[in-house]
Amino acid sequence: MGAGSALSEFMGNHGKRVSFSYSRKVKGMKYSGIGGQAVIEGIMMQNGNDYAIAVRKPDGDIEVKKDTYLSMTKKHKVLGLPFVRGIFSFIDSMVVGMRALTWSCSFFEDDEEAEPGKFEAWLDKVFGEKLESALMTVVMVFSFVMAIGIFMVLPLFIANICRGFIHSDTVMAILEGVIRIVIFIAYIKLVSRMEDIKRTFMYHGSEHKCINCIEHGLELTVDNVRASSKEHKRCGTSFIMIVMVISILFFMVIRVDTVWLRVVSRIVLIPVIAGVSYEFLRFAGRHDSRLVNVLSRPGMWMQGLTTTEPDDSMIEVAIAAVETVFDWRAYLDENFPGWQKSRHYDGGNGNDESSENDKVSRNGKGNDSEGAVKHDHAAAVVAGCSGTE
Repeated sequence: MGAGSALSEFMGNHGKRVSFSYSRKVKGMKYSGIGGQAVIEGIMMQNGNDYAIAVRKPDGDIEVKKDTYLSMTKKHKVLGLPFVRGIFSFIDSMVVGMRALTWSCSFFEDDEEAEPGKFEAWLDKVFGEKLESALMTVVMVFSFVMAIGIFMVLPLFIANICRGFIHSDTVMAILEGVIRIVIFIAYIKLVSRMEDIKRTFMYHGSEHKCINCIEHGLELTVDNVRASSKEHKRCGTSFIMIVMVISILFFMVIRVDTVWLRVVSRIVLIPVIAGVSYEFLRFAGRHDSRLVNVLSRPGMWMQGLTTTEPDDSMIEVAIAAVETVFDWRAYLDENFPGWQKSRHYDGGNGNDESSENDKVSRNGKGNDSEGAVKHDHAAAVVAGCSGTE
Protein backbone atom coordinates (compact mmCIF):
# COMPACT_ATOMS: atom_id res chain seq x y z
CA MET A 1 0.00 0.00 0.00
CA GLY A 2 1.60 3.30 -1.09
CA ALA A 3 2.23 6.08 1.40
CA GLY A 4 -0.16 8.98 0.89
CA SER A 5 -2.41 7.00 -1.42
CA ALA A 6 -6.16 7.66 -1.24
CA LEU A 7 -6.71 4.02 -2.06
CA SER A 8 -5.64 1.55 0.62
CA GLU A 9 -6.12 -1.24 -1.89
CA PHE A 10 -8.42 -0.70 -4.87
CA MET A 11 -7.74 -3.40 -7.41
CA GLY A 12 -6.91 -7.04 -6.80
CA ASN A 13 -4.75 -9.20 -9.05
CA HIS A 14 -7.72 -9.99 -11.30
CA GLY A 15 -9.27 -6.55 -11.44
CA LYS A 16 -11.50 -7.29 -8.49
CA ARG A 17 -12.28 -4.41 -6.15
CA VAL A 18 -11.05 -5.30 -2.68
CA SER A 19 -11.43 -2.27 -0.44
CA PHE A 20 -11.60 1.50 -0.59
CA SER A 21 -10.81 4.06 2.07
CA TYR A 22 -10.16 7.77 2.13
CA SER A 23 -6.83 8.86 3.61
CA ARG A 24 -5.63 12.32 4.60
CA LYS A 25 -2.01 12.99 5.55
CA VAL A 26 -1.73 13.81 9.22
CA LYS A 27 0.98 16.44 9.54
CA GLY A 28 3.26 16.70 12.53
CA MET A 29 3.77 14.71 15.67
CA LYS A 30 2.46 15.43 19.16
CA TYR A 31 4.27 14.04 22.19
CA SER A 32 2.13 11.55 24.13
CA GLY A 33 4.35 10.74 27.11
CA ILE A 34 4.01 6.98 26.76
CA GLY A 35 6.90 4.58 26.29
CA GLY A 36 7.45 0.87 26.37
CA GLN A 37 9.59 -2.12 25.64
CA ALA A 38 9.24 -5.52 24.07
CA VAL A 39 9.22 -8.53 26.38
CA ILE A 40 8.90 -12.25 25.74
CA GLU A 41 5.91 -12.59 23.38
CA GLY A 42 4.55 -9.25 24.49
CA ILE A 43 4.81 -5.56 25.20
CA MET A 44 5.19 -3.37 28.26
CA MET A 45 3.77 0.15 28.02
CA GLN A 46 4.25 2.88 30.62
CA ASN A 47 2.39 6.14 31.18
CA GLY A 48 3.58 8.13 34.19
CA ASN A 49 3.58 5.87 37.24
CA ASP A 50 1.39 3.23 35.58
CA TYR A 51 2.67 0.44 33.40
CA ALA A 52 0.96 -2.52 31.74
CA ILE A 53 2.38 -5.76 30.40
CA ALA A 54 0.46 -7.61 27.70
CA VAL A 55 1.59 -11.12 26.73
CA ARG A 56 0.32 -13.53 24.10
CA LYS A 57 0.14 -16.79 26.05
CA PRO A 58 0.85 -20.21 24.51
CA ASP A 59 -2.91 -20.84 24.24
CA GLY A 60 -3.29 -17.69 22.10
CA ASP A 61 -5.05 -15.52 24.69
CA ILE A 62 -3.71 -12.11 25.69
CA GLU A 63 -2.94 -11.71 29.39
CA VAL A 64 -2.63 -8.15 30.70
CA LYS A 65 -1.14 -7.07 34.02
CA LYS A 66 -1.27 -3.49 35.31
CA ASP A 67 1.04 -2.16 38.02
CA THR A 68 2.64 1.06 39.27
CA TYR A 69 6.20 2.19 39.82
CA LEU A 70 7.35 5.44 41.43
CA SER A 71 10.64 6.43 39.86
CA MET A 72 13.69 7.67 41.73
CA THR A 73 13.42 10.97 39.90
CA LYS A 74 10.00 11.47 41.48
CA LYS A 75 10.94 10.23 44.93
CA HIS A 76 13.92 12.56 45.11
CA LYS A 77 13.53 15.86 43.28
CA VAL A 78 17.27 16.43 43.03
CA LEU A 79 17.56 13.27 40.92
CA GLY A 80 15.08 14.76 38.47
CA LEU A 81 17.23 17.77 37.62
CA PRO A 82 18.39 18.17 34.00
CA PHE A 83 21.59 16.25 33.19
CA VAL A 84 21.25 14.39 36.51
CA ARG A 85 18.05 12.51 35.70
CA GLY A 86 19.45 10.62 32.70
CA ILE A 87 21.36 7.89 34.52
CA PHE A 88 18.62 7.48 37.16
CA SER A 89 15.92 7.26 34.50
CA PHE A 90 18.00 4.53 32.90
CA ILE A 91 18.16 2.63 36.21
CA ASP A 92 14.41 3.09 36.71
CA SER A 93 13.77 1.67 33.26
CA MET A 94 15.97 -1.33 34.04
CA VAL A 95 13.93 -2.06 37.18
CA VAL A 96 10.57 -1.80 35.40
CA GLY A 97 11.94 -3.65 32.40
CA MET A 98 13.20 -6.54 34.52
CA ARG A 99 9.83 -6.80 36.27
CA ALA A 100 8.07 -6.92 32.91
CA LEU A 101 10.54 -9.37 31.43
CA THR A 102 10.33 -11.69 34.45
CA TRP A 103 6.52 -11.71 34.37
CA SER A 104 6.41 -12.42 30.64
CA CYS A 105 8.89 -15.29 31.04
CA SER A 106 6.64 -16.93 33.63
CA PHE A 107 4.25 -18.02 30.86
CA PHE A 108 6.95 -19.94 29.01
CA GLU A 109 8.85 -21.79 31.74
CA ASP A 110 9.77 -25.31 30.67
CA ASP A 111 8.89 -27.47 33.66
CA GLU A 112 6.98 -25.66 36.38
CA GLU A 113 6.29 -28.87 38.34
CA ALA A 114 9.92 -29.95 38.57
CA GLU A 115 11.42 -30.13 42.04
CA PRO A 116 13.82 -27.25 42.78
CA GLY A 117 17.49 -28.17 43.04
CA LYS A 118 19.54 -27.90 46.23
CA PHE A 119 20.93 -24.51 45.26
CA GLU A 120 17.47 -23.15 44.41
CA ALA A 121 16.11 -24.50 47.69
CA TRP A 122 18.98 -22.85 49.59
CA LEU A 123 18.35 -19.51 47.89
CA ASP A 124 14.66 -19.73 48.69
CA LYS A 125 15.46 -20.52 52.33
CA VAL A 126 17.93 -17.63 52.69
CA PHE A 127 16.02 -14.91 50.84
CA GLY A 128 12.43 -16.12 51.17
CA GLU A 129 9.96 -13.76 49.51
CA LYS A 130 12.81 -11.39 48.61
CA LEU A 131 14.46 -13.98 46.37
CA GLU A 132 13.06 -12.58 43.13
CA SER A 133 14.10 -9.04 44.05
CA ALA A 134 17.59 -10.21 45.03
CA LEU A 135 18.06 -12.14 41.80
CA MET A 136 16.80 -9.17 39.82
CA THR A 137 19.38 -6.92 41.48
CA VAL A 138 22.19 -9.38 40.77
CA VAL A 139 21.17 -9.68 37.12
CA MET A 140 20.97 -5.91 36.68
CA VAL A 141 24.37 -5.31 38.29
CA PHE A 142 25.98 -8.10 36.27
CA SER A 143 24.38 -6.83 33.05
CA PHE A 144 25.51 -3.28 33.74
CA VAL A 145 29.09 -4.39 34.42
CA MET A 146 29.14 -6.54 31.27
CA ALA A 147 27.78 -3.67 29.17
CA ILE A 148 30.46 -1.31 30.50
CA GLY A 149 33.17 -3.87 29.82
CA ILE A 150 32.05 -4.73 26.30
CA PHE A 151 30.94 -1.34 25.01
CA MET A 152 33.10 1.13 26.95
CA VAL A 153 36.35 -0.54 28.04
CA LEU A 154 36.95 -3.13 25.29
CA PRO A 155 36.93 -0.54 22.45
CA LEU A 156 39.54 1.46 24.36
CA PHE A 157 41.94 -1.50 24.57
CA ILE A 158 41.42 -2.40 20.91
CA ALA A 159 42.04 1.19 19.82
CA ASN A 160 45.09 1.37 22.09
CA ILE A 161 46.81 -1.21 19.86
CA CYS A 162 47.06 1.50 17.21
CA ARG A 163 48.56 4.10 19.54
CA GLY A 164 52.08 3.22 18.41
CA PHE A 165 51.50 4.67 14.95
CA ILE A 166 48.57 7.06 15.59
CA HIS A 167 49.79 10.02 17.60
CA SER A 168 46.71 12.23 17.42
CA ASP A 169 44.43 12.01 20.46
CA THR A 170 41.55 13.26 18.33
CA VAL A 171 42.00 10.48 15.79
CA MET A 172 42.32 7.94 18.61
CA ALA A 173 39.05 9.13 20.16
CA ILE A 174 37.29 8.82 16.80
CA LEU A 175 38.80 5.36 16.21
CA GLU A 176 37.69 4.20 19.65
CA GLY A 177 34.17 5.47 18.98
CA VAL A 178 34.00 3.75 15.60
CA ILE A 179 35.17 0.47 17.17
CA ARG A 180 32.49 0.88 19.87
CA ILE A 181 29.78 1.30 17.23
CA VAL A 182 31.07 -1.68 15.22
CA ILE A 183 31.03 -3.89 18.33
CA PHE A 184 27.46 -2.80 19.08
CA ILE A 185 26.29 -3.54 15.53
CA ALA A 186 28.07 -6.91 15.54
CA TYR A 187 26.46 -7.77 18.88
CA ILE A 188 22.98 -6.91 17.64
CA LYS A 189 23.56 -8.85 14.43
CA LEU A 190 24.70 -11.86 16.42
CA VAL A 191 21.83 -11.98 18.91
CA SER A 192 19.28 -11.26 16.17
CA ARG A 193 20.00 -14.71 14.75
CA MET A 194 18.20 -16.23 17.76
CA GLU A 195 14.55 -17.04 17.04
CA ASP A 196 13.28 -15.54 20.31
CA ILE A 197 15.14 -12.29 19.64
CA LYS A 198 13.75 -12.14 16.10
CA ARG A 199 10.24 -12.25 17.53
CA THR A 200 11.16 -9.74 20.23
CA PHE A 201 12.35 -7.32 17.55
CA MET A 202 8.96 -7.78 15.84
CA TYR A 203 7.21 -6.87 19.09
CA HIS A 204 9.61 -3.93 19.36
CA GLY A 205 8.36 -2.79 15.97
CA SER A 206 4.72 -3.10 17.08
CA GLU A 207 5.45 -0.98 20.15
CA HIS A 208 6.89 1.81 18.00
CA LYS A 209 4.06 1.54 15.51
CA CYS A 210 1.43 1.95 18.23
CA ILE A 211 3.06 5.07 19.63
CA ASN A 212 3.60 6.55 16.15
CA CYS A 213 -0.02 5.87 15.28
CA ILE A 214 -1.26 7.78 18.32
CA GLU A 215 1.27 10.60 18.08
CA HIS A 216 0.29 11.23 14.47
CA GLY A 217 -3.37 11.60 15.38
CA LEU A 218 -4.76 8.29 14.17
CA GLU A 219 -7.31 5.97 15.72
CA LEU A 220 -5.59 3.04 17.44
CA THR A 221 -6.64 0.18 15.17
CA VAL A 222 -4.70 -2.75 13.76
CA ASP A 223 -4.86 -1.26 10.23
CA ASN A 224 -3.57 2.15 11.30
CA VAL A 225 -0.84 0.68 13.50
CA ARG A 226 0.27 -1.65 10.72
CA ALA A 227 0.67 1.34 8.36
CA SER A 228 2.67 3.40 10.88
CA SER A 229 6.44 3.64 11.02
CA LYS A 230 8.44 1.13 13.07
CA GLU A 231 11.10 3.76 13.88
CA HIS A 232 10.73 6.30 16.67
CA LYS A 233 13.02 9.08 17.88
CA ARG A 234 12.59 8.23 21.57
CA CYS A 235 13.75 4.64 21.11
CA GLY A 236 16.34 3.21 23.47
CA THR A 237 18.38 2.10 20.46
CA SER A 238 18.69 5.77 19.55
CA PHE A 239 19.72 6.50 23.13
CA ILE A 240 22.56 3.99 22.91
CA MET A 241 23.66 5.39 19.56
CA ILE A 242 23.65 8.93 20.93
CA VAL A 243 25.68 7.80 23.95
CA MET A 244 28.32 6.34 21.64
CA VAL A 245 28.48 9.47 19.47
CA ILE A 246 28.62 11.87 22.42
CA SER A 247 31.31 9.74 24.06
CA ILE A 248 33.50 10.42 21.01
CA LEU A 249 33.08 14.17 21.53
CA PHE A 250 33.83 13.88 25.26
CA PHE A 251 37.00 11.85 24.82
CA MET A 252 38.27 14.11 22.05
CA VAL A 253 38.41 16.86 24.68
CA ILE A 254 39.20 14.91 27.86
CA ARG A 255 42.67 13.48 27.48
CA VAL A 256 44.73 11.45 29.96
CA ASP A 257 48.20 9.95 29.63
CA THR A 258 48.00 6.36 30.86
CA VAL A 259 45.71 3.62 29.62
CA TRP A 260 44.41 2.83 33.12
CA LEU A 261 43.42 6.45 33.71
CA ARG A 262 41.64 6.33 30.37
CA VAL A 263 39.74 3.24 31.56
CA VAL A 264 38.75 5.06 34.75
CA SER A 265 37.63 8.11 32.75
CA ARG A 266 35.39 5.93 30.55
CA ILE A 267 33.66 4.50 33.61
CA VAL A 268 33.46 7.68 35.70
CA LEU A 269 32.03 9.75 32.84
CA ILE A 270 29.23 7.30 32.01
CA PRO A 271 26.65 9.20 34.15
CA VAL A 272 27.68 12.49 32.53
CA ILE A 273 27.51 11.12 28.98
CA ALA A 274 24.20 9.39 29.74
CA GLY A 275 22.84 12.64 31.19
CA VAL A 276 23.72 14.67 28.09
CA SER A 277 22.40 11.93 25.78
CA TYR A 278 19.15 11.70 27.72
CA GLU A 279 18.54 15.46 27.47
CA PHE A 280 19.08 15.41 23.72
CA LEU A 281 16.76 12.44 23.20
CA ARG A 282 14.19 14.00 25.51
CA PHE A 283 14.30 17.21 23.49
CA ALA A 284 14.14 15.33 20.18
CA GLY A 285 11.11 13.37 21.34
CA ARG A 286 9.19 16.59 21.92
CA HIS A 287 10.19 18.55 18.84
CA ASP A 288 9.64 18.01 15.15
CA SER A 289 12.05 20.46 13.52
CA ARG A 290 14.19 19.68 10.49
CA LEU A 291 17.40 20.03 12.52
CA VAL A 292 16.20 17.63 15.22
CA ASN A 293 15.18 15.10 12.58
CA VAL A 294 18.60 15.29 10.92
CA LEU A 295 20.44 14.86 14.23
CA SER A 296 18.16 11.95 15.12
CA ARG A 297 18.86 10.17 11.85
CA PRO A 298 21.79 7.94 13.02
CA GLY A 299 19.68 6.54 15.85
CA MET A 300 16.79 5.97 13.47
CA TRP A 301 19.07 4.10 11.10
CA MET A 302 20.31 1.93 13.95
CA GLN A 303 16.71 0.96 14.73
CA GLY A 304 16.72 -0.90 11.44
CA LEU A 305 18.70 -3.54 13.32
CA THR A 306 16.40 -3.80 16.33
CA THR A 307 12.91 -3.46 14.85
CA THR A 308 11.18 -5.59 12.24
CA GLU A 309 7.66 -5.60 10.87
CA PRO A 310 5.23 -7.31 13.28
CA ASP A 311 2.24 -9.44 12.36
CA ASP A 312 -1.30 -8.44 13.31
CA SER A 313 -1.37 -10.68 16.39
CA MET A 314 1.60 -8.75 17.81
CA ILE A 315 -0.07 -5.44 17.05
CA GLU A 316 -3.14 -6.62 18.98
CA VAL A 317 -0.93 -7.29 22.01
CA ALA A 318 0.63 -3.83 21.79
CA ILE A 319 -2.80 -2.18 21.54
CA ALA A 320 -3.96 -4.11 24.62
CA ALA A 321 -0.98 -2.80 26.59
CA VAL A 322 -1.53 0.80 25.44
CA GLU A 323 -5.24 0.82 26.23
CA THR A 324 -4.64 -0.42 29.77
CA VAL A 325 -2.64 2.67 30.79
CA PHE A 326 -3.46 5.34 28.22
CA ASP A 327 -6.71 6.98 27.11
CA TRP A 328 -5.74 7.55 23.50
CA ARG A 329 -9.19 8.87 22.57
CA ALA A 330 -8.92 11.68 25.14
CA TYR A 331 -5.40 12.38 23.90
CA LEU A 332 -6.55 12.61 20.27
CA ASP A 333 -9.50 14.81 21.24
CA GLU A 334 -7.11 17.24 22.93
CA ASN A 335 -4.27 17.22 20.40
CA PHE A 336 -5.94 16.33 17.09
CA PRO A 337 -9.48 17.82 17.03
CA GLY A 338 -11.54 16.15 14.35
CA TRP A 339 -9.38 13.04 14.29
CA GLN A 340 -12.50 10.90 13.75
CA LYS A 341 -12.70 12.29 10.20
CA SER A 342 -9.23 11.00 9.33
CA ARG A 343 -8.81 7.48 10.57
CA HIS A 344 -6.39 6.05 8.03
CA TYR A 345 -2.65 6.60 8.14
CA ASP A 346 -0.57 7.27 5.03
CA GLY A 347 2.31 5.23 6.36
CA GLY A 348 4.64 8.02 7.43
CA ASN A 349 8.28 8.21 6.46
CA GLY A 350 10.02 7.93 9.81
CA ASN A 351 11.33 11.49 9.73
CA ASP A 352 8.82 13.00 12.13
CA GLU A 353 8.39 10.11 14.53
CA SER A 354 8.51 11.13 16.77
CA SER A 355 -8.17 -6.25 29.42
CA GLU A 356 -11.10 -4.21 29.55
CA ASN A 357 -11.44 -4.66 33.34
CA ASP A 358 -7.99 -3.17 33.83
CA LYS A 359 -8.91 0.22 32.38
CA VAL A 360 -8.85 3.17 34.74
CA SER A 361 -9.36 6.91 34.50
CA ARG A 362 -6.37 8.36 32.61
CA ASN A 363 -5.36 11.83 31.46
CA GLY A 364 -3.70 10.78 28.22
CA LYS A 365 -0.28 12.28 28.97
CA GLY A 366 2.57 10.96 31.03
CA ASN A 367 4.77 12.93 33.37
CA ASP A 368 7.36 15.06 31.59
CA SER A 369 10.25 13.10 33.03
CA GLU A 370 8.64 9.74 32.37
CA GLY A 371 8.48 8.24 28.91
CA ALA A 372 10.83 10.90 27.54
CA VAL A 373 12.99 8.11 26.28
CA LYS A 374 11.08 4.95 25.58
CA HIS A 375 11.81 1.57 27.06
CA ASP A 376 12.70 -1.02 24.51
CA HIS A 377 14.20 -4.45 24.17
CA ALA A 378 17.10 -3.26 22.05
CA ALA A 379 18.54 -1.73 25.18
CA ALA A 380 17.38 -4.85 26.98
CA VAL A 381 19.56 -6.93 24.72
CA VAL A 382 22.56 -4.66 25.29
CA ALA A 383 22.14 -4.39 29.05
CA GLY A 384 20.96 -7.98 29.32
CA CYS A 385 18.00 -6.66 31.23
CA SER A 386 15.61 -3.86 30.43
CA GLY A 387 15.14 -0.99 28.06
CA THR A 388 15.98 2.60 28.73
CA GLU A 389 13.87 5.56 29.64
